[in-house]
Amino acid sequence: MVGKITKKKDLLKMSGFFDSMRCSECIDWGEKRNTIASVASGVLFFTGWWIIIDAAVKFPLQEQLNHSYHACGVIATLAFLMINAVSNGQVRGDGYSEGCLGQTGARIWLFIGFMLSFGTLIASMWILFGGYVAKGVTIVYPGIAIFFQNAFIFFGGLVFKFGRTEDLWQ
Repeated sequence: MVGKITKKKDLLKMSGFFDSMRCSECIDWGEKRNTIASVASGVLFFTGWWIIIDAAVKFPLQEQLNHSYHACGVIATLAFLMINAVSNGQVRGDGYSEGCLGQTGARIWLFIGFMLSFGTLIASMWILFGGYVAKGVTIVYPGIAIFFQNAFIFFGGLVFKFGRTEDLWQ
């Protein structure tokens, strides 16, 4: 009984430990936020393409890595560019009324970019499981590489879109 009480007290002490930690006091994110988000996004994007280039070099034959699977990464890259071509201010409509459709056009463009991005992530899962795992192929690394390429590009796009702040641009 005594052991249970002390464990409960220790557990309460540990939960309060993380409440008192504040990372924002240790690091000034204000001026470095855009830089850190941009570098992190670039590293994720680069890693995705590096993985698929590695798979293409290791498995050059059509039977090992179907070359049409590269279209998934190309579309993910286009989606990355589409998502980040529209600023948050344009989506909100802050002083943006020009262009083809104005605020509505910016929202449609962003929506299509996210749809392409999610679509390529789902397609890469389908390629992994449908093209490699379900067929019982002994070498599944090309399918894994395609999935991770699209996952890294997807998360790189999210970091670049939502990790930066537009307040520092003004």
